[in-house]
Amino acid sequence: MKIAFLGPHASFTQLAAAQLFPDNELMPQASILDCFNAVENGEAIKAVVPLENSIEGTVSMTLDYLYKTPSIKIQAEAVMPIAHHLMIHTENAIENMERIYSHPQALAQSFHFLDTHYKGVPKQDFSSTAAAAKYVSENPDLQIAAVANQFAANLYGLKIINRNIQDFEQNHTRFIIISKEPGTYDNNKLEILGEKSGMLITMPEDHPGGLHQVLSVFAWRKMNLSKIESRTLKTGLGNYFFFINVVGSWEEVLHGNALKELESIHAEVDFLGNYKEFLLES
Repeated sequence: MKIAFLGPHASFTQLAAAQLFPDNELMPQASILDCFNAVENGEAIKAVVPLENSIEGTVSMTLDYLYKTPSIKIQAEAVMPIAHHLMIHTENAIENMERIYSHPQALAQSFHFLDTHYKGVPKQDFSSTAAAAKYVSENPDLQIAAVANQFAANLYGLKIINRNIQDFEQNHTRFIIISKEPGTYDNNKLEILGEKSGMLITMPEDHPGGLHQVLSVFAWRKMNLSKIESRTLKTGLGNYFFFINVVGSWEEVLHGNALKELESIHAEVDFLGNYKEFLLES
């Protein structure tokens, strides 16, 4: 069974995918869109992609592609602590560093450290932390550094000069397993943090009290929402869809009737599934 993930090798997503699918073939993909396409086209049975970071918030591309590919659902969530390290080629010296590369989220999560200790060194976005580490390893003639994880340093033979440079200790990323196949994911080797349902809701038109109507469907049933986030439909200013998480296991009558009531007020609902959330190691 092939599992796609946001690559390249040694990315944080691979670390998550390796724990979730230790016995499966992992296929690195260049982008989140490629992960969705691999599942949509049948090249992979599932994919692991980032959904949210505790510092930088939701990964907007993941939400957008969940909306654009309604055949794809969520089978599980997994939370992993994130540790960023600054690394250089073994042939280079830190005092000669001229540029720092990494994924924009990693640079943002380490902004204050880098600004304090390497203020005059330009920072440049890269497609992923692992790709930045790979680039540093392949260019010993350049005085450059990467912000990436320990796995990347080991894989590409880089020297870590500063460890745990993230600005906040409680830095976690939430990943999701996506698939077109019905069913849920389970793993008795991982700690379960909870259970939830995910859905995308689109209002038929913008009108006073529209969002209140949607939230009332959950409120009077005492259904706890752990997340509600709006994303633009890209059809004009003021047009949004909403990503909502409902805490708890699926109850056919309670949840089923809630979905029916949402449809009765002409809201479009894409139910992403009821799934467990697991804790991973960093």
